Amino acid sequence: MAENGRFDGWTVAFDLDGTLVDTAPDLLGALNHVLTDAGLEPVDLPTIATLIGNGARAMMEKGFGVQGVTLPAAEMDAAFERFIAYYIANIAVDSRPFEGCTEALDALLDAGATLCVCTNKRQDLSERLIGELGLTDRFAAILGADRATNRKPHQDHVFEAVRAAGGTPERALFVGDSRTDERAARNAGLPFLFVTFGYEAETPEMIAPDGIIGHYAQLFDALSVLRDQAIASLRGR
Repeated sequence: MAENGRFDGWTVAFDLDGTLVDTAPDLLGALNHVLTDAGLEPVDLPTIATLIGNGARAMMEKGFGVQGVTLPAAEMDAAFERFIAYYIANIAVDSRPFEGCTEALDALLDAGATLCVCTNKRQDLSERLIGELGLTDRFAAILGADRATNRKPHQDHVFEAVRAAGGTPERALFVGDSRTDERAARNAGLPFLFVTFGYEAETPEMIAPDGIIGHYAQLFDALSVLRDQAIASLRGR
């Protein structure tokens, strides 16, 4: 068992959208800005929620597609640029850390953990969002999809985020809200903690994580269990 419940020497990697921050309102706002500019009807959150975390283009294609519109590549490129410009200007209007998130992060830091972000969001957008929400100082590294050799679910993204924070994969844990996160954690050999309040359509039973939480008040204890299981596994090798 870890001495006194400490996390010294351990790195906890977090997904961003749907895990640390409820970004759906501002992503939806940017998408609907583009759709209404094109003379189309806005879409609702359930239509695109499960696409958050897979990139803005996938979300935009869905938004246009539900209205029977498929844009040529050049027009999609232009729509994407309009989306990004609007989203940058409105990235933290309604986006907020999930309830209890900041307190849970601080508890881990107080216990000696090192924290990092491993996200399929673009680096500049990730840094801007985290900065506007006042969370930057809590993370030793932030690694967006465009900074990784291969993005999630590839293990390279996880390894590079953990190492950028000064950690090692053998003493790292992963927290996420999606099948993509689960696969990334498995590919990297990290224990995976699934948060049920994110955007994943699959059930926890389908995801089959190593641990589950429904609120950040449960984070510290859940990660403590995964940490101790990992320590026991390391000692058994």
